[in-house]
Amino acid sequence: MIQFIFMLTHSDATVPNALEVLEELRGSELRYVGFKDVGASPEQLKRITDAAHEQELEVMLEVVSTSAKEERASLEAAQEVGVDWVLGGTNPELGTEILAGAEVRYCPFPGTVVDHPSVLKGKITEIAEDAARLTSTPGIDGVDLLAYRHATADVEALVRAVVAASEGPVIAAGSVADLQQVDLLARAGAWGFTIGSAIFENRLPGGPGVRGQIDAVLEASATVAG
Repeated sequence: MIQFIFMLTHSDATVPNALEVLEELRGSELRYVGFKDVGASPEQLKRITDAAHEQELEVMLEVVSTSAKEERASLEAAQEVGVDWVLGGTNPELGTEILAGAEVRYCPFPGTVVDHPSVLKGKITEIAEDAARLTSTPGIDGVDLLAYRHATADVEALVRAVVAASEGPVIAAGSVADLQQVDLLARAGAWGFTIGSAIFENRLPGGPGVRGQIDAVLEASATVAG
């Protein structure tokens, strides 16, 4: 079974009605929810995190800021917000420094990640080598792979290579928009995947509406080959 992380985000930014959307999910089988460090203040993210924890969800903050200064601020805010996971970011030395001793799982981006919305560059071998380096570093638990944000790489080959090279979970993030992609990621060995924008655009089965799509993705995630 591959893990589904529902991102309260659209176009790489946290949606303004995240709290209302969370309330729609009450009583679902969802286990993981996330948001970006763009689009909401730390105070707003704290309220979202508290509401998610009240529903016994694990919470993931994905860092998509493009400067080291902004990334530092987001990493420092992560502890105050109280998230369970920090995903993304391109300065892992900052992450391991700031999150040292915190009860937070840390999964930065492997490879060369640029721009906003984030895109992945580099050869598959280079990205896999970076994933191996990262996950052998104390304080790093896994990687946040922009599998569908690479312009030319074969996605299944990319995911398989990164999974083989990594010592922890590989989370496929960004631009997952249908259940065929979920099946591919599961077959390639990814631990989990994120969907945000596609659900807010009603592109998944079970809609219209967020809750029906969430239930459909959860059902598919439980049955795809892994």
